[in-house]
Amino acid sequence: MPAWATEAERYAVIWAEVASPGPGPKGNIALVNRVGIRTYLDVGPGGEPPSDFEIGEIVPQRTDDGQPKIVATVANTGKRALDLDGRLSLSEGPSSLSAGPFPTNRDTTLAPGGRGDITVLLGRDLPDGPWTFHLALRSGRVSHTATGTLTFPTKPGTWGPTASLASPLTLTLALAVLVALVAAAILVLGFRRFRARRRSSATGHLHGDLT
Repeated sequence: MPAWATEAERYAVIWAEVASPGPGPKGNIALVNRVGIRTYLDVGPGGEPPSDFEIGEIVPQRTDDGQPKIVATVANTGKRALDLDGRLSLSEGPSSLSAGPFPTNRDTTLAPGGRGDITVLLGRDLPDGPWTFHLALRSGRVSHTATGTLTFPTKPGTWGPTASLASPLTLTLALAVLVALVAAAILVLGFRRFRARRRSSATGHLHGDLT
């Protein structure tokens, strides 16, 4: 790396190539075997640049041949390139159906500050919904999830309404309610055991006095 290189992350490809002799009097075809390795080069002081991303709008649709599909917009908010993959699960569908997990497309790379679409193709026999969805995406050690409800359009080649995302506040409140219910159940169970012990102790004293 030259001394004048500025601080940033660079992208490179290292090629390894083996080729047969070129075309000649006895043939007009040359065979080339080539393998490439994608490389990220960090230039500058300090440790590894931070990586992060945000999941934006999620829109259901049906392809031209009627296959259900979701498209999620993702923004790279970190300082490193991201190779994203993940899975989508559906639950609480018609007649309490569940489906998945379905893998995302595996060809999504986002540069720092870039935006792109993550797509997921689902089973052709899925009903329109409504569904509760759980989308989990990751790149290396960084992962984020999005949860909400969506309904697929009925006609092929059309888009449905944007999915309703569950806000972090809603999830926090739901978790707080669950913790409160568990704590209340533990208190009730402890109180019942305490009363049972007192009754047992009182009965034992009573039998002793009568004797």
